[in-house]
Amino acid sequence: MHQMTLAEIARGLADKKFSSEELTKVLLARITQLDPQLNSFISLTEELALEQAKAADARRANGESGALLGAPIAHKDLFCTQSIRTSCGSKMLDNFKAPYDATVVAKLAAAGAVTLGKTNMDEFAMGSANESSWYGAVKNPWNLEHVPGGSSGGSAAAVAARLLPAATATDTGGSIRQPAAFTNLTGLKPTYGRVSRWGMIAYASSLDQGGPLARTAEDCAILLQGMAGFDQNDSTSIDEPVPDYSASLNTSLQGLRIGVPKEYFSAGLDPRIAELIQNSIQELQKLGAVIKEISLPNMQHAIPAYYVIAPAEASSNLSRFDGVRFGHRCENPENLIDLYKRSRGEGFGPEVQRRIMVGAYALSAGYYDAYYLKAQKIRRLVKNDFMAAFNEVDIILGPTTPNPAWKLGAKNSDPVAAYLEDVYTITANLAGLPGLSMPAGFVDGLPVGVQLLAPYFQEGRLLNVAHQYQLHTDWHTRTPTGF
Repeated sequence: MHQMTLAEIARGLADKKFSSEELTKVLLARITQLDPQLNSFISLTEELALEQAKAADARRANGESGALLGAPIAHKDLFCTQSIRTSCGSKMLDNFKAPYDATVVAKLAAAGAVTLGKTNMDEFAMGSANESSWYGAVKNPWNLEHVPGGSSGGSAAAVAARLLPAATATDTGGSIRQPAAFTNLTGLKPTYGRVSRWGMIAYASSLDQGGPLARTAEDCAILLQGMAGFDQNDSTSIDEPVPDYSASLNTSLQGLRIGVPKEYFSAGLDPRIAELIQNSIQELQKLGAVIKEISLPNMQHAIPAYYVIAPAEASSNLSRFDGVRFGHRCENPENLIDLYKRSRGEGFGPEVQRRIMVGAYALSAGYYDAYYLKAQKIRRLVKNDFMAAFNEVDIILGPTTPNPAWKLGAKNSDPVAAYLEDVYTITANLAGLPGLSMPAGFVDGLPVGVQLLAPYFQEGRLLNVAHQYQLHTDWHTRTPTGF
């Protein structure tokens, strides 16, 4: 059962080959047995899962149907779930039980999805390796000595290890696509505003976006269908009709114009990954796609711009965690200032503190124009580059990451080296564009991903291309040894 995709589970439930309760029990037992070596879960919600599974079975018995009805998933631990710990991977929120469900959680629950638990993540989604979590690092099931990517590494590791078929995740600078590449999954960051951020604990509000992590593009289409849609509770949610993502999966790629930016193939890209990307391009050409070289001249400025904007927004968002209303509070504070200082100093880890300090500095009166304002101008230039490119091509293709997953601890002493691993993913967040990573091969036994970017609200196009590619390749079917 654990090897089934979300689509296969939907068909099996519809044909009454097994019940949601039976499947849920199998997967909960598998998580209990195997997750100690991965550390991919922060909380397991057995009682809730079995309750939801029984309810889903009853709904099916009454004639209801739906791809997510009775399907087991997990949520990244920054989606608020009522009466269940929502920690954001931080000591600061270790004791926080959300009083309500995030819109994504509520929508998926209404569709009948079964929540198995909450997955581990970099603290407040700040990181590229899932090593900054207060609950310990997550291991990559393809090699337990390597990182699974971040910040959605818990969701990625759990799905890659076949502990469950799919999971929710979030992407601020590549945190869905990069873990997908490192663990041989398909991961989709939707257009900014396509999926509600209400109830999703914020890191950088103008960059954060929820999305699906699964083994196939078909499964991502199913999960995104349940997640997407306008939400009046979220002022950044866009009132745009949600298409049937599964309906367009089998569209022909004949004549599809694919742009390949020359800037992607610089000295920083592992040549073995470059070769796998070229192989992917050739595969898509066989399917009728037309390849064209393009340029994204301002890509080189994206990382410095991102690491001004994101920490600036983080310093503002995280100011609410002060030990007063909720979250960690220090013992016996001498006064209000002592309460603030010690609660935040004890509750936040080093990476979060680092980004808060950088952000506060960038927003300070003497440096706002020199740093933050300039970064926002670069953001506009990055967006303009994409708009010009999409006048010539339908999608943009390139590597998801410049290197395969690195060893645990390898970049801990050099945060900038880890930041540079996001060079290909950050631009989509700055511009608000949809992006997808899909499996493209292996380097030294570690998975490699190819990234696709599309114009706004063209998630269906990305899923279509990835699905057609996966019909003609088998990278996405590979399973890590031991799982």
